[in-house]
Amino acid sequence: MARRIVITGLGIISPVGNHPTEFFNRLMAGQSGIKRLNTPFVAQLGTRIGAPVENFNPSEHFSKMQLTSIERFSQFALVAAAQAVADARLNLLDGEKPRAGVSMGSCLGGAGTLEDGYIQLFQSDEQRIKPLSVLLSMNNAAASHISIKYGLQGSNVTYATACSSSAIAIGEAYRQIKHGYCDVMLAGGAEAMLTLGAMKAWEALRTLASEDELDAGASCKPFAKDRSGLVLGEGAAVLVLEDAERAVQRGAKIYAELVGYDCSSDAGHITKPDAAGQSRTIVNALRDAGLQPHDIGYINAHGTATLAGDVQETLAIKNVFGSHAGKIPVSSTKSMHGHLMGATGAVEFMAAVLALENNSIPPTINLHHPDPECDLDYVPNQGRTGLQLNAVMSNSFAFGGSNAVLIAKRFIA
Repeated sequence: MARRIVITGLGIISPVGNHPTEFFNRLMAGQSGIKRLNTPFVAQLGTRIGAPVENFNPSEHFSKMQLTSIERFSQFALVAAAQAVADARLNLLDGEKPRAGVSMGSCLGGAGTLEDGYIQLFQSDEQRIKPLSVLLSMNNAAASHISIKYGLQGSNVTYATACSSSAIAIGEAYRQIKHGYCDVMLAGGAEAMLTLGAMKAWEALRTLASEDELDAGASCKPFAKDRSGLVLGEGAAVLVLEDAERAVQRGAKIYAELVGYDCSSDAGHITKPDAAGQSRTIVNALRDAGLQPHDIGYINAHGTATLAGDVQETLAIKNVFGSHAGKIPVSSTKSMHGHLMGATGAVEFMAAVLALENNSIPPTINLHHPDPECDLDYVPNQGRTGLQLNAVMSNSFAFGGSNAVLIAKRFIA
């Protein structure tokens, strides 16, 4: 029989909190981490809002020497991983480390280092860039640093599938344990692309939200009639996944059981989402979990606040859940923490797991004028408490047509 996989540790650095408890409490309170950016290059942007990580001082976590070789996205990942490892009370013996691994997602890796190198090379007289630029900027740097820090000698992989990167990283880590290749995996994602070049590129694509005239924090409006696009964010989330038998034997706290996962491709258009492909992924994840549509008590939506994306996700949920679709609370926490690209799937899955543990559902804020085409229960503006949740789902649908769905349920030994 395939093994059961549980979640025993959580760690996060995000625009709405740098600890899982703070993160979830702020989501439940409907507090936005989106704001007008205060950076030297902000005057060069047309869209000046973002969701930055605040109250993060790298020198509190790393020496000056370490900071020369650890990029911002890797810093986020390492601190989130440290939280998760401590939370799980994970103390691997030397003999266990060959069966423990890392699985991370990131779209751009060390975006800041790449950009600094281009500026130095093309806009100055200097013909040399930082000697460690390759090591700082490579997408697998975060996963590699985590592997080295904890001596994890098993699978060490990084996925770059746009917005679904870290959801796929978690799902593939789940499969590593399920099929017996590893016993423990640190899985998640990290991103730090609030740079001039990255933001100008997204600006050129015309998918970024306009700044709300009254409140910059209200600029991301998923499923609303007046939505105008996504807001870029940064951060990292890491979860400890573990063979359930091992976790029970060592007396670990278990947040939830990861029971379902699927990833698939629309195989259609590079940017246009497709409800049919998304529906197929949801169906396959439910099948993997051995659950029926009515078993799902909450869906953390991909919900980017783009015009096409929100409508297609609504259709996908209707396709799969039928008459039950309107009874399932669905929320987009991107309305508060923004779109963390390669890290967003892990951040949102963590939100879903914490919703399950707390029997509480975070809201979709800024949803004052619903889009008639987005007519599900999107938990508008105010979170819900005192519920009885048994299973939750997290959707991640990416450019390139790369879809991923994760399902967790309450663990019963």
